[in-house]
Amino acid sequence: MTAVEINEATTARAVRVLHVPGGHGYVANVQDARVPDVTVVPEPAPSGVWAPSRALDAAWVVGHAEEFDVLHLHFGFESRTPAQLQDLVDALRGTGKALVLTVHDLENPHLLDQSGYHRLLDVLVPAADGVLTLTPGAAQAVQDRWGRTPVVVPHPHLAPPERIGTPRPAHPAPVVGLHLKSLRANLLALPAVRTLADAVARVPGARLRVDVHDEALRPDFPRHDAELTAWLRAAAEQGRIDLRVHGRFDDEELLDYLLDLDVSVVAYGHGTHSGWLELCHDLGVAVLAGRAGFLAEQHPLEQVDLHDVESVLTGLRRALAGVPGATAAGRSAQRLEIARAHRDLYRAVRERVTSGVVEGGVGVTR
Repeated sequence: MTAVEINEATTARAVRVLHVPGGHGYVANVQDARVPDVTVVPEPAPSGVWAPSRALDAAWVVGHAEEFDVLHLHFGFESRTPAQLQDLVDALRGTGKALVLTVHDLENPHLLDQSGYHRLLDVLVPAADGVLTLTPGAAQAVQDRWGRTPVVVPHPHLAPPERIGTPRPAHPAPVVGLHLKSLRANLLALPAVRTLADAVARVPGARLRVDVHDEALRPDFPRHDAELTAWLRAAAEQGRIDLRVHGRFDDEELLDYLLDLDVSVVAYGHGTHSGWLELCHDLGVAVLAGRAGFLAEQHPLEQVDLHDVESVLTGLRRALAGVPGATAAGRSAQRLEIARAHRDLYRAVRERVTSGVVEGGVGVTR
């Protein structure tokens, strides 16, 4: 078969894509039924709770290479070593499969020390056949560090289409929300909640709602913060905050929670992008955030110094004035564009890898 015949054959059939991880709202929404020429291959069942995807194992790739054309890696690889990821890259090259990487995180929000995570990116970014990211700022950072020029494709919606742009309930007084969840590593929990409490107290009638997962307040929890716990309980007793301690929200509970807010505070000390911001945009909830990453390139928001009361108060007053939210029609059109952009990249990298097939054997060129 000639190279021309190979290219015509591969272009004619759907691209088979294995997403890692497969079960994530972002991954689901970069696909669209209106773009049928991409077939999503189910991710292999996990080998254990919190275990990395089996698709990140080189031996698994070699054994299942006939099932997919492109492995699209998003996140969830921080527990692998550089050597393990290099083995993965070698396995993909050796079996003639393409690697696509979306750089969601230039800084991993689950880690304080970024050095090990950066070494993983040092393997993946140069080796990927196609690189994407979500904002121009992140694309420039990738270009500056690795000399790669990513395709910039925005983050899709996360709320169900029927919930996007629906009317929000009216509140008699402003509700500002800070969800501490389980105290992820990039969260400026205590500085942010202290500053917010002082700022919200200067907004007539406003209430600061602080949510936290019950596990985070247990002394045996790995990220337990005794000083934060004491502060939260004292502030709640004094009526400075409306403290809600509970388990993790399911999807519907999370949507209802956000709709109960006028402003949601994203208290990141470091990071790159935010799915939380996307969900707030879907629901028309204003966002106040720290000056981290490229959040401001995703959607309009108020970025402030979370350690400074005056900065937070100014941003809070602006956020309470309201921001334009998403519409169902707008998000639907965007999702179609996103799916097409992914399809075009998948086709391009598959063709590039397939062009390494020569008479007498298979040679994969990069």
